[in-house]
Amino acid sequence: MRMKLAEALALRSDAARRAEQLRARIVASARYQEGETPAEDAAALLVEAGEVLGELETLIRRINRTNAATHVEGGTLTDALARRDVLRLRHRVVTSAADAAAGEGQRGFRQLRSELKMIPALPVAQLRSQADDLARQLREVDTVIQRTNWEVDLLD
Repeated sequence: MRMKLAEALALRSDAARRAEQLRARIVASARYQEGETPAEDAAALLVEAGEVLGELETLIRRINRTNAATHVEGGTLTDALARRDVLRLRHRVVTSAADAAAGEGQRGFRQLRSELKMIPALPVAQLRSQADDLARQLREVDTVIQRTNWEVDLLD
């Protein structure tokens, strides 16, 4: 039976979460007080963690291979993922710049005439417009990625 890329992504997330839970349980059981019994067998947990991490590696390899071989608008799925990541960063930078220039989180009024007036060094309205455009591009790329994840079969 073929597995869709989206299913593999969910399994990858579950495996990563499971590996982290096992790590925490191993740490909690790695030492115990003399005369006591440990809550869990740390050695058995290590074996289980090794199996889960092996499955995780296999999933990651297959997902990466599928992403690199799958063509979407303007390149591969890997290219679309890189574009989405950078669009998120660009959006965060532009939004932060607009917020800072608008004085968000800062006192915006003068109590006395002798206090210095703060003026924006950047065009807030233009930055907000740019952030809106980046958000639109981000939604479009993310929609292509999500649609592709449910349409494409995971490669071996």
